[in-house]
Amino acid sequence: MSLASSTSEILAARTQMAMTLGFHIVLAAIGIGLPALTLLAEWRGHRTGDPVYRELARRWAKATGVLFAVGAVSGTVLSFEMGTLWPHFMAKFGQVFGAAFAMEGIAFFIEAIFIGIYLYGWDRLSSRAHLLTGIPIVVGGIASAFFVVTVNSWMNQPRGFRIDAHGNVTDVRPLAAMFNPATPPEAVHLILASFMVCGFTVASVYAVALLRGKRDAYHRRAFAIPFTFAAVTAPIQVIVGDWATRFVADNQPVKFAAMEGIERTQNGVPFRFGFLEIPNGLSLLLKFDPNARLRGLDSWPADLEPPKNVPHYAFDIMVTIGTGLVLLGAWALLSWWCRRDLPRSRWFLRAAALAGIGAVIAMEAGWTTTEVGRQPWIVYGVMRVDQAVNPGSGLTVGLYIVLVVYALLAAVTVTVLRRIARAPETAVGVATGGATDPDPGTGSGMDTETDPGPGAGAETETDTGPGAGAEADSADGREEARR
Repeated sequence: MSLASSTSEILAARTQMAMTLGFHIVLAAIGIGLPALTLLAEWRGHRTGDPVYRELARRWAKATGVLFAVGAVSGTVLSFEMGTLWPHFMAKFGQVFGAAFAMEGIAFFIEAIFIGIYLYGWDRLSSRAHLLTGIPIVVGGIASAFFVVTVNSWMNQPRGFRIDAHGNVTDVRPLAAMFNPATPPEAVHLILASFMVCGFTVASVYAVALLRGKRDAYHRRAFAIPFTFAAVTAPIQVIVGDWATRFVADNQPVKFAAMEGIERTQNGVPFRFGFLEIPNGLSLLLKFDPNARLRGLDSWPADLEPPKNVPHYAFDIMVTIGTGLVLLGAWALLSWWCRRDLPRSRWFLRAAALAGIGAVIAMEAGWTTTEVGRQPWIVYGVMRVDQAVNPGSGLTVGLYIVLVVYALLAAVTVTVLRRIARAPETAVGVATGGATDPDPGTGSGMDTETDPGPGAGAETETDTGPGAGAEADSADGREEARR
């Protein structure tokens, strides 16, 4: 293979892996968070007797099933890609991290089994039993993510093996590989990011509906639950993100130099963010010493440096969006503190509508920082990417095929989810969707806003239709009406 074709094939392999992983990680993130939101809504419904919460749980459970099925397909593709794109990597180190993938498979099957029970068990199990069947789904999703992240963290901090004089891997210790030093910050960071992506993405769908004048109890609560879930997670993620960044600075200094754009080693490194520059700021933030010496990219040979711009800009994008999401949550918290209600401003809803795509972009930027910043290594300090790639030709053709398949998969997934979202609410959902929300703390005040839009009149309209009197019924009567 010529140098030019070798470079082309490596680029094709990396592009295909990046695209399929970038697609899968969004599904995985929502798959981790959505079962928790579904259980929260169902539990709230049991506690209050309000059928709106049960309707939300039913609809979110359907979406969970769809996304789990699509995620199973995209995850299977990734597992095959590990062998077809990076055969030397798998052949040499598969025995080291294989136990983590095996544990992930067990967690996946537990999740799959209980998703089936949960979906089939509606109206067939008792309320308590049905709620309990959802717990293994949440646990299985988080466990599955954890075991996958241990492999990535091992690639950043390889442990649990030795390489003998002949270049063979010996003395394999799977648990040491799995629980390497990078696992705690990476795993916590990923799980919290998944909660944020799921919460803000689901909330953004209902923020759009609220902007269009759908201010009934169903849409208000459908927005308030996931938004609160994500907003509470966001400031915790800031703390964990600081922990993860300091870990990178101590253990992968060349990646940190690329992330912060430190070109040369110097004392008193300034903090740069966009057009902002604070003298000695980065040294002070990282070492608590304004004159601390930080290593720049000039400390390493050029062939061992990661790309200079991609990790830096990706890191800045992640931090910028993350900060914006924290501020959005603070806005909601301030409104709750002052009025015991979410903000009534349409600008708040507009920002919330953009928060979903913003959270997804932030997650993708974070993974870009992690993966591109490790280059040129596939196993940090041990094996380079060009040593791991499939030496055969045709990887570029495979990339184009995968792009087409994933475009079709994405289109089908969006179509199905839109059908679920647009399905008409049941009689209970409509009957409880009047202008008065009896449940405080779920955005009840937003329907009192003066709204010049097309749906404004519906907020104060007296409902004299067949379902209007259902709000005075007991919970059992409303459930019977819905059925």
